[in-house]
Amino acid sequence: MPIKAPKGFIDETDPKVCQIGHPAPPWLVNYADLMTELVCFFVILYALSAALNKNMTGAQEEIKKMMERKEISNVEVKMDREGLHISLEEQGQVPFFQSGSADTTPEMEEKVSKLVTILKKLADKQDIIVEGHTDNQRIHNEYFDSNWELSTARATSVARLLIDKYGLPAERMGAIGYGEHRPLVPNDSPDHRAKNRRVVFFVKNAPLAQKKAAEPAAAAPAPGENP
Repeated sequence: MPIKAPKGFIDETDPKVCQIGHPAPPWLVNYADLMTELVCFFVILYALSAALNKNMTGAQEEIKKMMERKEISNVEVKMDREGLHISLEEQGQVPFFQSGSADTTPEMEEKVSKLVTILKKLADKQDIIVEGHTDNQRIHNEYFDSNWELSTARATSVARLLIDKYGLPAERMGAIGYGEHRPLVPNDSPDHRAKNRRVVFFVKNAPLAQKKAAEPAAAAPAPGENP
């Protein structure tokens, strides 16, 4: 016999009350299946992400150890959801490039040579973009009309150095210039301008898509034959 609910309480016979053994609504089964599939999907995504980040995490730690051993200086390395960023910043009066030019100096080539082993490992599976950045000092000469062109040429020069001298795969390399438009600090002193003149190796989190093998071109039909 149902117990009459006290005043202000819901009666146990009310359909809104879920009794023991009361069947679940039909939509709940499909909803539970969907939630299970979503959990599996995100677990797979997490596993893939961890596999991709493993190489970059190792590279980050290796560079930090090199900095601790003072094998390389003026390098900033950080990793975010987009990928790994390895920044080379100028220091003092030692430039990375000839003034107003995209030609690398021995200082830049020395720093690149110390990072090349790490970059080679990353280039096996990842896409590497070389970013060029300048300060806000105006430039206009017979080769470059603005800092945008200059920064792009400098990034390309470093990418070509990695490809031509050290054998990194060209299909995994890219170059882009930002000019003076992404400064790290205000361009209000020589030291700050030097910090903004930098080259960044951006290792993308997503692996470069493998190119499909080119299919052989079909032979041209002989005269009188249907194509």
